[in-house]
Amino acid sequence: MTVKSTFEVGAESALLSADELRARLRRVGEERYHHRHPFHLMMHDGKLSRGQLQAWALNRYYYQSVIPIKDAVILSRSEDADFRRAWRKRVVDHDGDGTREGGIERWIRLAEATGLERERVMRRDEVLPGTRYAVDAYLSLVRNRSFLEAVASSLTEMFSKELITLRMDRLRQHYPWLSGGLDYFTARLDQAPEDARFALQWVTEHAVTRSEQELAIAALRAKCDILWAQLDALYFAYVQPGWPPPGAFLIEGS
Repeated sequence: MTVKSTFEVGAESALLSADELRARLRRVGEERYHHRHPFHLMMHDGKLSRGQLQAWALNRYYYQSVIPIKDAVILSRSEDADFRRAWRKRVVDHDGDGTREGGIERWIRLAEATGLERERVMRRDEVLPGTRYAVDAYLSLVRNRSFLEAVASSLTEMFSKELITLRMDRLRQHYPWLSGGLDYFTARLDQAPEDARFALQWVTEHAVTRSEQELAIAALRAKCDILWAQLDALYFAYVQPGWPPPGAFLIEGS
């Protein structure tokens, strides 16, 4: 067994600077964000069928529908009024406010553009078990782990603008019949970076020990894994080997 020197132990536990912490967090995205997933690569290369895009939109709706619940959980855990005022816009962004629609409604329109009926998507009863387990694990994370970890798990938004920009371009190019349903992504081009800036600043200021910094990094890694797992389920069910489980959405003609 290798015994570490006092210097090595001290170096490992030394507090990261704000810039070092941000760099570590960004490295997680570069390595683990789902922009590299084979299902997304197929989408951006125009290799998905209409049925596969329907499966994606229907399953992703389960995730979208849980996002404002996740944010409401985080709100409920904060005793800081300034934090709550900043964070509650996320709930409105997804739920709407009665006078303007939110991201959930825009996602339903995207699903409708693929050819799915609104009621079928909203029922959520054809969602893959893997999707359901992954999304429910996200809710569990924000409810049961530390408040710092709950906030840090949202930092995947740091990486989303580049992916959304690429996705909009490729969807218009390869699936022009979807063009009328891309309002969700248009709105997120501004919302996601704004939310990410606030969360990153908060995490940087409140992770005040090396242990807390490592917890924040691990929480972001866990969120990336959750996003990746959702695409794993889609790929297994609808690409290769193409085995959707009983009760899940079936591509017409398959």
